[in-house]
Amino acid sequence: MVPFPEEPAAAARGTSEAQPPGPAPTGAAPLPGPGPSDGPEAVVEKVEVELAGPAGAEPPQPPEGGWGWLVMLAAMWCNGSVFGIQNACGVLFVSMLKTFGSTDDDKMVFKTAWVSSLSMGMIFFCCPIASVFTDMFGCQKTAVVGAAVGFIGLLSSSFVSSIEPLYLTYGIIFACGCSFAYQPSLVILGHYFKKRLGLVNGIVTAGSSIFTILLPFLLRVLTDTVGLFHTLRVLCIFMFVLFLASFTYRPLAPSAKDKEGGTKGGNNRFSLFSRRKFSPPKKFFNFALFKVTAYAVWAVGIPLALFGYFVPYVHLMKYVNERFQDGKNKEVVLMCIGITSGVGRLLFGRIADYMPGVKKVYLQVLSFFFIGLMSMMIPLCGVFGALIAVCLIMGLFDGCFISIMAPIAFELVGAQDVSQAIGFLLGFMSIPMTVGPPIAGLLRDKLGSYDVAFYLAGIPPLIGGAVLCFIPWIHSKKQREIGKTTGGEKMEKMLENQNSLLSSSPGIFKKESDSVI
Repeated sequence: MVPFPEEPAAAARGTSEAQPPGPAPTGAAPLPGPGPSDGPEAVVEKVEVELAGPAGAEPPQPPEGGWGWLVMLAAMWCNGSVFGIQNACGVLFVSMLKTFGSTDDDKMVFKTAWVSSLSMGMIFFCCPIASVFTDMFGCQKTAVVGAAVGFIGLLSSSFVSSIEPLYLTYGIIFACGCSFAYQPSLVILGHYFKKRLGLVNGIVTAGSSIFTILLPFLLRVLTDTVGLFHTLRVLCIFMFVLFLASFTYRPLAPSAKDKEGGTKGGNNRFSLFSRRKFSPPKKFFNFALFKVTAYAVWAVGIPLALFGYFVPYVHLMKYVNERFQDGKNKEVVLMCIGITSGVGRLLFGRIADYMPGVKKVYLQVLSFFFIGLMSMMIPLCGVFGALIAVCLIMGLFDGCFISIMAPIAFELVGAQDVSQAIGFLLGFMSIPMTVGPPIAGLLRDKLGSYDVAFYLAGIPPLIGGAVLCFIPWIHSKKQREIGKTTGGEKMEKMLENQNSLLSSSPGIFKKESDSVI
C-alpha cells in the first residue's frame, strides 16, 4: 500500500519524522556482499541503500487493477473467514456447552466462554509479531504459513475430548494462525491500489459482514445435524481455501521504466524487491514509529475508544432476551448490524478516496461519535422497532471505522512502515476488546440490569473520537516544521557554496559582486 500523491517521498524513505531525509545517493552500485570491516549496522545501512535503487528511481506504481482484483478477493475471503467464524462464536458456544457440559453449570459456562474470548484476543495480540514476519518474509509467505497453522489448529480442535484442550488448539494455535493470515491482507492491497484504495478496503472489509450474516445460520444447521466436531471440520474448508488464496499475495513486479532505471544504475529492480524479502528489518520492533506524534496519538485514541465499542456486540442478544421476552426473530438485530456494516464499509471506503491526506481521520471521529451515542440509546428503546433503528445506525458507522483504518495508517507513516504500524495498533486493540465486555457483564451481575453498562459503554468512543480530532492538526504542524527545516538547510547550503566560491576566486568575481551590491 502506498501513500496518496501528496506524500510520495515519504513512502520511499519510511517515517519522515523518525528518519529525516538525507542526501540522495549519487549512484547505485551492484549488490556486493558486506565487506570484512562492515559491522552489523553498516550492513543494514548498505542493504537499505541497495534497496533504494538508483537516484531518481521511483517504486513500482500500483496497477489499479489487473492481478490486484484477485488479491482483493483473496483478502476479502481472509476477512470473511477469520472474523466470520469469530463473530459466529455464539453458535459454537452453545454447541460446546451441549457437548462438554450442561448449560445450567455456571462454572462450565465460564470455562467455555474463555475459548472464544481467548481466540479473539490472540488474533489482535499477535498482530505486532505478524507484522515483523511480514517485513522479513513478505506478505505471501506470512499469510500462507498463517493459514496453514490456522487449519491445523482448527482441525485438531475437532478431536478433543474436553473443553481444556480447546484453549490451546482453538484459542491459541487457530487464533495465531488467523492473525498471521489476516495482518498481511491489510498491507498487500496498497501495493496494487492507490486511487481506489478506500473503495477496495471497503470491499475487503465487507467480507466479514457477509460471512457474519451467513455463517450463524450455516453453523446452526451443522451443529444440529452433524454435531460440533464435524462442524469444526467443515470450517477447516474455509481455512484451506484461505491457504490457497494467500498465494495470490505475490510481490509487485517492476515496470519497464523501473527495470530501465535499475539497469542504468547497475542494479536490477526486480532483484532488489526480491532481496527485500530476505533482508532483516533494521529493528524487529520499530518503536521509532511512536516518534511520529500523529501516529502515537492515533495508537492511543483507537484503543481508548474500543473499551466500550464491543460491549453492545457481545451483550446485545442477552439484553434483547431480557427486555423483549415476547418478541420473535430476535436475531434480526445482529443481522441488521451485519448488513449495514457491510454497506458502511463500501460507502465510507469510497468517500475516503475523496478526502485528502490524514483528514480521513475525521470519518473515524464521526463513526465513534455515533457508535457511542447509539450505545447510550439502547436502554432508551421502549419498543423493538426503535432498537432495530439503533442497530442499523450503529452497524453503518461500524463499517466506517473499520474500512478506513488501513488508509489512515498509510497516510501517517508511509508505505515502508505501515506493516508494523498496523500491527502495533491491532495489538493495542486486543486489550480493550478483552477487558471491556467482561466489565459490562460484571456491572450487569452487580446491578441486575444492562442499562448502566450501555450508558458507560458510550463514553469511551466519545472520548477516543475527541482525541483523534487532534491528529490532522498535529500532522500538518509537523509537516510545516519539516518544510521550514528543509528550506532553511537548502538556503544555508546555497549561501555557503556562494561564499566559498567568492573567497576562492575574489579577483574573478569582484565585478560581479560590485554589480550585485
